[in-house]
Amino acid sequence: MAIEIERKFLVTGEGWRSGDKGQFCQQGYLSITDEMAVRVRILGETASITVKAMGASLSRPEFEYPVPFDDAQEMLTRYCLKPIVEKIRYHVEHAGETWEVDEFQGVNAGLVLAEIELENEQQAIELPEWTGNEVTEDKYYIEINLGLVTYK
Repeated sequence: MAIEIERKFLVTGEGWRSGDKGQFCQQGYLSITDEMAVRVRILGETASITVKAMGASLSRPEFEYPVPFDDAQEMLTRYCLKPIVEKIRYHVEHAGETWEVDEFQGVNAGLVLAEIELENEQQAIELPEWTGNEVTEDKYYIEINLGLVTYK
C-alpha cells in the first residue's frame, strides 16, 4: 500500500521565492466520502487520478496513477465538484530537502502553503524561515476542503 507522509505549513513572506517558475495546477474531486476522495489533477503537462484517504494527519494511504491529459481535462470540466482548486506549484530547496510551495489562485487566492514529504513520521526537518504555523492536522487546509470553501 502506498502511504503519503507529509507535513504542511502556512507560508509567510516572500523568502521562499527562487528561480523556479512553478507549474499551473488544477485539481478537482470526482468522489468524496468520509473515508476517501478521488482526485483528478493536471500539473503542467501531466495528468493523474488519485485515491486518497481522508483526514488530517501525517500519514495517509494514497494511490496515484497517470491518465491521458485530455481525459483529465474532460473530468475536470464535466464531472468534478466545483469550484476546481487552482494553484501554482513551486519546488523550493532548503537544507537538502525539496519543499512544494503552493500559491493558490481563484477562490483561494492569497493562500500559500508549503509541504514536505517525509520518509517516516519521526523524520527531523529544518524549517525554512518562511514557514509559519503548521497546519498538518487542521482539516481546513486539506485541499479537498479548499475546493469547497473560500479561503478566509
